[in-house]
Amino acid sequence: MPGVVFAAPFAMEATLRFLRAAARLPGVRCGLLTQEPVEALPGDLRESLAAHWRVADCMDPAALVAGTRGLARALGGADRLVGTLEQLQVPLAVARRELGLPGLSVEAAERFRDKALMKETLRAAGIPCARHRLAASLGEALRFGEESGYPLVVKPPAGAGAKSTYRVEDAAQLEAALRASPPGRGREVLLEEFVVGEEHSFDTVSLGGRPVWHSLSRYAPSPLTVIENPWIQWCVLVPREIDDPRWDDIRRVAFRSLEVLGMDTGVTHMEWFRRGDGSIAVSEVAARPPGAQFCSLISFAHDFDFYAAWARSVVHGEFDAPERRYAAGAAYLRGQGTGRVVAVHGLDRAQAELGALVVEARLPRRGQGPSGSYEGEGYVILRHPETAVVERGLRRLVELVRVELGPEGP
Repeated sequence: MPGVVFAAPFAMEATLRFLRAAARLPGVRCGLLTQEPVEALPGDLRESLAAHWRVADCMDPAALVAGTRGLARALGGADRLVGTLEQLQVPLAVARRELGLPGLSVEAAERFRDKALMKETLRAAGIPCARHRLAASLGEALRFGEESGYPLVVKPPAGAGAKSTYRVEDAAQLEAALRASPPGRGREVLLEEFVVGEEHSFDTVSLGGRPVWHSLSRYAPSPLTVIENPWIQWCVLVPREIDDPRWDDIRRVAFRSLEVLGMDTGVTHMEWFRRGDGSIAVSEVAARPPGAQFCSLISFAHDFDFYAAWARSVVHGEFDAPERRYAAGAAYLRGQGTGRVVAVHGLDRAQAELGALVVEARLPRRGQGPSGSYEGEGYVILRHPETAVVERGLRRLVELVRVELGPEGP
């Protein structure tokens, strides 16, 4: 009976979905390695786990090694060490090397995690990606701005998603931003060309270094635009037409990217752009499952449990590629204003017009505090066999529903 150690610093809701999937695999004993007490877990999950081990810092490879060895005694052995958080992938790889466990190598994990190194690796292989520069000084940053032109995207080299990412329109804005938080050796800043075009994602399941399944999605608008404009309600569309020839170029580029970065077994999430002239540019690739309800969208599009499929892939090295039966999409409901949720407008009309398409929803509640995330205060997922129906439904949904934030009443 395989022993699986799942590492997760905190009991975040998205993480718990993957943990449940691993803990419920038939014939598997799963232990949780975490910074939280077992009481922080939901009761059903505590019953599914075979063991729990608490450490001070899950990002410390030495703590991961010690915790895995402790859990191995409780599980009767540890055959896999896994986790879904992007910031964990390098520490997990270092710990697996020490423990002699299979999984993504340290070198590959570092290529996925360090976005500057990633782009250097991709460019060296002839893979199209945005021009970039890792700058350790204001002078280096300004020189890149002169060479590349503005606007530029500024981000941390080891960022996750669009966190701590912003756009600067000219040299004055870049200088002001970097004087407030000066770069230096060991605290470099990653500068990128601002790519204009449609932004998409490309999610892949790989087994033993071979891509065996993929999914595509389209953002409306891009995550960076969403971060810059807190009032925007945004959407993600997962089209049904996954095998359409118009995606052939990104399939070739994505699969080649995973090869040169060194992907082994697991799920990856790529952000990429289609420019106005039709060309493509890879933004970045993460060696982890996608967030923001993408895994639920994939599940609904195929009528299967993608979370459970992820667990089987990383534990048993198995994945049964499903048929894509539907298009699916999510509208993220972002509060407008400041304070707590005081009202959600338009729900009755949205239910009357779109209720037949809704397969999952988490609606904002009155009195709920702001999430502090670009994912917003709630979401609604739509599904239909026709992509155009889902696309129209998402557009209508964000037109109708408005989340109002404000001061709480007496």
